[in-house]
Amino acid sequence: MNKPSAYFSLFFKGVAMGAANVIPGVSGGTIAFITGIYEKLINSIKSFDFAAVKMLFSGNFKDFREHVNLYFLIAIFAGVGVAIVSLAKLLEYLFVEYEILTMAFFFGLILASVLLVGKMIKQWGVISVSMLAIGTFIAVCLGFLNPATENSSTFYVFVCGIVAVCSMILPGLSGSYILLIMGNYLLVLRAVSNFDIGILIPLLIGCVVGLVAFSHLLAFLFKKFHDGTVALLTGFVLGSLYIIWPWKETVYLKDESGSFITKDGGELIIESYQHYLPHLDSSLLFAFLLIIGGVLIVLMIDRLGASKPDPAV
Repeated sequence: MNKPSAYFSLFFKGVAMGAANVIPGVSGGTIAFITGIYEKLINSIKSFDFAAVKMLFSGNFKDFREHVNLYFLIAIFAGVGVAIVSLAKLLEYLFVEYEILTMAFFFGLILASVLLVGKMIKQWGVISVSMLAIGTFIAVCLGFLNPATENSSTFYVFVCGIVAVCSMILPGLSGSYILLIMGNYLLVLRAVSNFDIGILIPLLIGCVVGLVAFSHLLAFLFKKFHDGTVALLTGFVLGSLYIIWPWKETVYLKDESGSFITKDGGELIIESYQHYLPHLDSSLLFAFLLIIGGVLIVLMIDRLGASKPDPAV
């Protein structure tokens, strides 16, 4: 019999995934990897196939529940939803007011994640090393992309949902950062905070479509090319350290006269980011403490997960 504590554990792992997905540069997929539920999550999502639909519409709910691992998914996505809704305003505030310190903490989380994700590779070889390099290169290249302008059209928001959810379940590739690159990060964050149905509905539809479709591809890759796939994902995690480097300045778009170009609401348009080495001061010490704290939290979660694995759910 499944224990309620197992579902509580899954719920809080979902909360951690949801919180991570709100911050640009941090991936909920990385949290799923760290906490040991990643492959099970992908396979459970993949199980939403024609057989599952047939069971559901024929009233065979017991087989449907077991086929899709329904309680497992409910626990995880309930946690994700609660985190996104409840933490959106807080994380928006922290990201705006304390960006360096917030990103320093998540930098520590991901720094430790590189080793933990890499441990899942059973045997290193030429293919694994090559895939690690490719994943790192792709993730770093994303950091050089210039953010697009905000676009609230229904179809574009739907596409944002597909792209963002695919990156959210890839460790190291942040769905929020992809939304930032696509120009709709703040649009989505405001929609979550204000329950703007006009934005949330097409976004969620896109997320569902992308999640089910992409999970089939990932499940296939894990089954046929496990080490190469994990190496690629490890590269994504490693390369994302460049994306979330805490010390960077935002460069805003200007016209030919040197004046800032703004959107209709008066908001400045991001053109790019310039990374720099931090100056030695008290805030740097605090940032490094947060990095160390992030590393220790991940190592503690990994140790607890290794000593007390979740019961089958």
